[in-house]
Amino acid sequence: MTSAPLLSGQTPLAVRMRPTSLDEVAGQQHLLRAGSPIVALADPEASSPGAVSIILWGPPGTGKTTLAQAIARSSGRRFVELSAITAGVKDVREVMQEAITQRDLYGQTTILFLDEIHRFTKAQQDALLPGVENGWVILIAATTENPSFSVISPLLSRSLLLTLQPLTDDDIALLIDRAVDDPRGLNGSVSIDDSARAALVRLASGDGRRALTGLEAAAAVAVSTSGAEPAARINDEHVAQAVDRALLRYDRQGDEHYDVISAFIKSIRGSDPDAALHYLARMIEAGEDPRFIARRLVISASEDIGLADPQGLVIATAAADAVAFIGMPEGRIPLAEATVYLATTAKSNAAYNGINAAIADVRAGAFGRVPAHLRDAHYPGAKRLGHGKGYVYPHDADHGIVPQQYLPDELVGRRYYEPKNLGAEREIGARVERIRRILDDR
Repeated sequence: MTSAPLLSGQTPLAVRMRPTSLDEVAGQQHLLRAGSPIVALADPEASSPGAVSIILWGPPGTGKTTLAQAIARSSGRRFVELSAITAGVKDVREVMQEAITQRDLYGQTTILFLDEIHRFTKAQQDALLPGVENGWVILIAATTENPSFSVISPLLSRSLLLTLQPLTDDDIALLIDRAVDDPRGLNGSVSIDDSARAALVRLASGDGRRALTGLEAAAAVAVSTSGAEPAARINDEHVAQAVDRALLRYDRQGDEHYDVISAFIKSIRGSDPDAALHYLARMIEAGEDPRFIARRLVISASEDIGLADPQGLVIATAAADAVAFIGMPEGRIPLAEATVYLATTAKSNAAYNGINAAIADVRAGAFGRVPAHLRDAHYPGAKRLGHGKGYVYPHDADHGIVPQQYLPDELVGRRYYEPKNLGAEREIGARVERIRRILDDR
């Protein structure tokens, strides 16, 4: 129970705590079910001819390298690791040749783990094809980039694409607690407050490596400030000093979560871009799920901006797609762009009010029958019932609009959409008035 694990110059905590088997892996349970490709690869009893190459795609710190090394340790197969940052075609060919030799002389299968395959050029990826196609190696490739754009099609078609998800808060907490107690980690030389653990979880944002790096730094701060105390205990202040960042009071399931997102949306609705960016920054720094923020922007564009600026929904949706495509931290940029646009453009909740009023009528029983001339007249016998009789085809009219009833009899004259005299909706409102005059001239 010494402080040896905190000595400088040691292998980083995140590396020391890499699982030695799939049973120790935190998260990614959707990829670790019985019979899955990863479990089959890790099974030393499984026959190698049935093994398939895989591409692991996921954000940093989700366990791509961890899974590859756990497979190697569990399977007993020969394991070779290359990094696309430093390796070239020559290195790949040497691995292939040695894999053939090991297979022919010793009957041993080689697993080639290639980290950051997206950094390989097309020619470098082409060099992998013979080995994968002929079974000289089982390739496990890892990437943080979308393989559809970063991996050549022939290699994709010869491999299984497995998508890793950001670790949950529970996964991160498990990693932290395990690292505190495990002899490979801090070996019980420190303990940790619940609030400090929660802070590390928030700061990790689903990245296990970041959580363990923060824990190691916080433990070093706690030990250095513990003085004569027999055991150091990591608290909030130690975490804040270690990561050089103020710890936001923000519980993703608690009041602060709802208060900040409420203030964010109300700042956009109130046309204050500075306040909106402030609350956006608080959510980002607290590790809020960027997809949650993006969804709220899409809702705001529909509810608060509406047809006063139809482009608002386009920009909010594009921001949501961009966040899903590029991830964080770069995702903060399209989120900020959409936030500023929505906060500074014209606002109207007329469409929002309109659908709410229509739903209220329907729920109250005010719906009536569809007018006969609007009913479907395509099925046999429909015309004998009068369906479609008297319907006027608008495209046959000069202006594409004809005097004709569309609402049920019980609701004739009911107005749900009341455009505001703001932004693009000013022109829409004038057009709606002209349309209604024509429709009512029956």
